Amino acid sequence: MNAPEQPDTLTVLYDGGCPLCRREIAHVKGLADQRPDSALCFVNISADAPASAAFAADRTALLARFHVQRADGSRLDGAAAFVAMWARLPGWRWLARLARLPGMLPLLEWAYRGFLRVRPWLQARARRFDPAAAQTCSSECLPPTAATPPGPALTGKADEAHRRA
Repeated sequence: MNAPEQPDTLTVLYDGGCPLCRREIAHVKGLADQRPDSALCFVNISADAPASAAFAADRTALLARFHVQRADGSRLDGAAAFVAMWARLPGWRWLARLARLPGMLPLLEWAYRGFLRVRPWLQARARRFDPAAAQTCSSECLPPTAATPPGPALTGKADEAHRRA
């Protein structure tokens, strides 16, 4: 009898210097830990994080929008990145399936871009309730610029030391 195939690792790239991001990732990590086969790996790419050097060249673009990196090194961003992550989380798979219906991903991307406009305001509110956020937030708190267009980008493979076993 064959064992079920393990999914390839999906690396979630997040800004650990951002209080809103830290809260969301803490919630997602908790869900991923409930399911050992989620194959989600979380990498803090803020400037002061140990793993950040591997992403230094792309840091500004990576912090402007939510990104995940596939095992082959390709990246998804925005709504597509959330859908890829949701597909591996208990209690969220239904939303990933719904997002894959025709026309849903563009609608989710539109909503995500709307969120990006209010993110700086939300960041300011999150800092009020997060004592660790007294430090300056990295560029994740800033609204996106024309220099960081949406869309997947191809990059090299993530450092194996940062992958979950």
